Amino acid sequence: MHLRTADRRGGKHFAGLLLAVTAGFAGSQLPWHAQAMVGGATPASAELGRSIVMILGSAGTACTATAIGRDLLLTAAHCVQPGADYKLLGSEPGQPPVLKAIARIERHPQFDIKRLFNHLATADVALIKLAEPLPTRFSPALIAGGSETVAVGDSFVVAGYGVTVRGDGRTGGAARVATLVVTGQPGSLQIRLFDPVNKGLSAGLGACAGDSGAPAFRISGAGPAVLGVVSWSTGPNLTVGCGGLTGVTPLARYRGWILDTARKLGTPLAP
Repeated sequence: MHLRTADRRGGKHFAGLLLAVTAGFAGSQLPWHAQAMVGGATPASAELGRSIVMILGSAGTACTATAIGRDLLLTAAHCVQPGADYKLLGSEPGQPPVLKAIARIERHPQFDIKRLFNHLATADVALIKLAEPLPTRFSPALIAGGSETVAVGDSFVVAGYGVTVRGDGRTGGAARVATLVVTGQPGSLQIRLFDPVNKGLSAGLGACAGDSGAPAFRISGAGPAVLGVVSWSTGPNLTVGCGGLTGVTPLARYRGWILDTARKLGTPLAP
């Protein structure tokens, strides 16, 4: 498979990353915070798959983002840090993948990457304004209402582009989903999810490299709505890795900022 880029800015950095994506992330430096959908995750349904995309960085990073408007994406702030260029990885049916330009990135002003590195909750939320609208086959997702509550035992569906086997980059690049359950003490700053079968004690379903920024959907009779974004993961029993806990930054606390910023970026969202 051949890949082409929409422009030449950061060309040398992206050229190597394109080769990595062709090989399923092999050789790329994926964010460790939430590294991939492991534990036997299944391919995403058409409904959820039409809402998520992949963002690549010139430093060799890859993350998941959610379309919340025709030209507006939601992701984790740690996925789009200053000092690198970012592109949307897109493709048309029957055409090779193409890197598409990003017009602007807005990170929540309270995001503190030092807190994230120290395993503390922070405003890990960002919006990406695209240079051109997504193809019509994409369907923007709804953001959950500000009054949504979360309790232990609630189910969420996480959808991302990470690898299915930790350390095996060849297994990445496809949209997959995992149904996970809330554990611990969910609050407005952080939600912890785990595989209801393994309960975080042995390797199970969970986020890993490439799933940072992925949406955590609440599925209801009204359809799926994004309640949070993936920020980090652990291995079983809180070890380093994947397949244990999946950490989500809930959106309710930051919903006002998302709506205000989307309006300023020229893509107003439904309140």
